[in-house]
Amino acid sequence: MEKKVIKAQKRTIVGRKVNALRREGLLPAIIYGHNIDALTISLNARDTQKILSHVSGSTIFTIDLEGEEFSTLIREIQRDYIKGDLLHIDFLAVSMKEKLRTGVSITQIGEAPVLEKYPALLVSGIEEVEVECYPQDLPQTIEVDVSNLQEIGDSIYVKDLQAPDNVDIITDPEELVVVVSAVKEEVVEEEVEAVIEEAESISEPEIIEHGKKEEESEEAE
Repeated sequence: MEKKVIKAQKRTIVGRKVNALRREGLLPAIIYGHNIDALTISLNARDTQKILSHVSGSTIFTIDLEGEEFSTLIREIQRDYIKGDLLHIDFLAVSMKEKLRTGVSITQIGEAPVLEKYPALLVSGIEEVEVECYPQDLPQTIEVDVSNLQEIGDSIYVKDLQAPDNVDIITDPEELVVVVSAVKEEVVEEEVEAVIEEAESISEPEIIEHGKKEEESEEAE
């Protein structure tokens, strides 16, 4: 497993004053969890954004806090709801010598033959499963192979998933992961006709003014 390292500095500035850090290109964050007191830290915002764009929610990060390293998982990310910029990250410290439980996303692989035979679609159930393992064994994703879905109504449940070595899936085995559903052509036609009628009824574009001022949110430390 490739080590993902994020460099950090200790932070004493909290509350609304962290906006000054953000203007300097720094990202406020916190580490809490396994046998440590909560640590307020700051990260390089640009570097952190770049790292997060290439990982999953189950990635183990090594926080290098001025030479002291902490193995962590991301527990919460706060973003600016308009710009999408990172505002704050909560890191959960974990022990590499103890098993943990966390959610891992599900990824579909393969091509479902049923989609070539019938007007059908694949309907997803749950999007992640809870697993238990050592941090170093934590998978980036759990794959579900849909290449065996042949008929309408075929489905895949948690019990059908293949967990990687040294990983136990804790989620209820009867939870639905994906099912093949028939597409009702007449419903689709009605929706298309409705869209066409609506388009024809529009004579002039409607102008909607957006001018609500964004409110500054307080950061919970």
